[in-house]
Amino acid sequence: MSGSPNASSPFNVTRLLAEAATKSGVLWIEVPDGGTHAVWFVWHDDEDPRGAGPAAYVVSGTGEQTLPPLPDEVTVILRSKDTGARLLRLKATARVIDPASDAWVGAAEVLQAKRLNATGDVLARWRESATIHVLTPHGIPDEGPGGYAADSGRVTVSPARGATARWRPWHWRGRG
Repeated sequence: MSGSPNASSPFNVTRLLAEAATKSGVLWIEVPDGGTHAVWFVWHDDEDPRGAGPAAYVVSGTGEQTLPPLPDEVTVILRSKDTGARLLRLKATARVIDPASDAWVGAAEVLQAKRLNATGDVLARWRESATIHVLTPHGIPDEGPGGYAADSGRVTVSPARGATARWRPWHWRGRG
């Protein structure tokens, strides 16, 4: 099967994108020659006056998820909330929001409301050492219902070294 949706199973891209983005908190960002990165995000639609919707806000940096510098255009992959399988794969423009702008305050408020387990002054930390990206999907999906690539997109993760390979903590009465 080809990598683009076919005409025999038409779907409303805008509605499917909004539905998938509002039902999920994770998307994958494909960076050309930079790998694929799973990130948490907040979907921001047109109905909220604080933002640039419809778009996804992603925060990265110290104390947050790790992302390489994003080029002007990336590919985003959204998953199905029901099955966890890939649902849409489409291009998106990536833009960094300037921490000195009013748009940054609106984006940070939207992100902070959804940020779980945040400690301390998150906004101050983000302003000093984080980057907020706005990902705005556009165009015809590369993959969607009715047309998925034959490969799964799965990547094997390399095992990491153990953190306590040599040193073992002291235990009362020894360790069995």
